Amino acid sequence: MVEIPVINLAAFSQDNTTKQTVVKEIYQACHEIGFMYLQNHGISQEIIEQAFAQTQSFFNLPLAVKQQLAWSDEFSNTGYVGIERERLNPDNPGDLKEAFNISKQVNSGNLPEFISLAFYDACTQLANTVLEAFALALELPEDFFTSKHNQQNHTLRSLHYPPLEKTPLPGQIRAGEHSDYGSITLLFQDDVGGLEVQTTSGEWIAAPSIPGTVVVNTGDLMQRWTNHVFCSTKHRVMIPNDSRVKKSRYSIAFFCHPNNDTEIACLESCRNYHSPIYPPILAGEYLLSRLQATY
Repeated sequence: MVEIPVINLAAFSQDNTTKQTVVKEIYQACHEIGFMYLQNHGISQEIIEQAFAQTQSFFNLPLAVKQQLAWSDEFSNTGYVGIERERLNPDNPGDLKEAFNISKQVNSGNLPEFISLAFYDACTQLANTVLEAFALALELPEDFFTSKHNQQNHTLRSLHYPPLEKTPLPGQIRAGEHSDYGSITLLFQDDVGGLEVQTTSGEWIAAPSIPGTVVVNTGDLMQRWTNHVFCSTKHRVMIPNDSRVKKSRYSIAFFCHPNNDTEIACLESCRNYHSPIYPPILAGEYLLSRLQATY
């Protein structure tokens, strides 16, 4: 039975031997399953709880108010997304969730009052630490990836999966099977559950909330960059089959994306397995193509 590893990130800032041990653990997690839990990640529980409180406050607003902030520009990747508007698996009905996307780059630092700038910055700092570990794991200069993410072209997404009041359509779940589009994703989730991850054998395993940890997974662009050395794993959010179906589920995802003009091409250190699988592509072009296919 494959399990998602729990990794102590505090060891990354210790002596070189301990640091290398953590780097190897991260490499193994990203190579074998593409998901990991990070503990001692450096983001205070107080900031996380504040972000969840702000998320709940926003989704409790009347629909008419939320619709005034609706995502209308496909190039911005920001704004409110109503229930069933998004289909992460285009073969199935719309997802039973609503979301609100924020981009610090698009919003020029002026985030809505219900989004904590401190939380956004803390996520950016954690993402950079993970990217430094990735670089070392792939035998690259430590700042290789962070230098290509310095425009903070990231998206902070608040998510609400409302209680089910009617029977879903055939094939309809809370979030369809999909992989993420960017470099890495940081995920904060409540204890309602439902997240499942697909292993390399095709088996679906639960990824429940573990107190004090952040879920981190690799995305499509990191998979392309590394020539499948790091895998972008399919995942989904299922509908509970017990009393939790009557509860709201909240989560917050921080999608870490390279600068739009970064060329994503197979790294030299990742050519050992086989020749490049993908042609080079600009990060911004790839993101736009995936968004157009999803909405």
